[in-house]
Amino acid sequence: MDYASIPTPSACYADFCLIPVGTGKVSVADEIAQVQRVLKASGLKYTLHSAGTTVEGSWDEVMSVVGKAHAVVHQGGVVRVQSSMRVGSRTDKKQTAEEKVRRVEELLEK
Repeated sequence: MDYASIPTPSACYADFCLIPVGTGKVSVADEIAQVQRVLKASGLKYTLHSAGTTVEGSWDEVMSVVGKAHAVVHQGGVVRVQSSMRVGSRTDKKQTAEEKVRRVEELLEK
């Protein structure tokens, strides 16, 4: 098999939690605000939540914006940045993060 020719999924969502390391501060709000500005400028759909952000788009766009999030925090003077990330993709249908939540909420209403 030619592994170099395997295509990435056409769409995905990533839930990531970016952690600036070694800032000497307890709060990371300034750095997360920088990340949110990068996400807004990307034009991708994203949702900030209390423990991270979910971003949706093509595989390459999502991975690129996570990399840019790291870069902007580095540019702000943070030497080390760590992210944990869960990535999902599916091939049977298109489904936004909002639709996934709505589906569970519908089941809870029954």
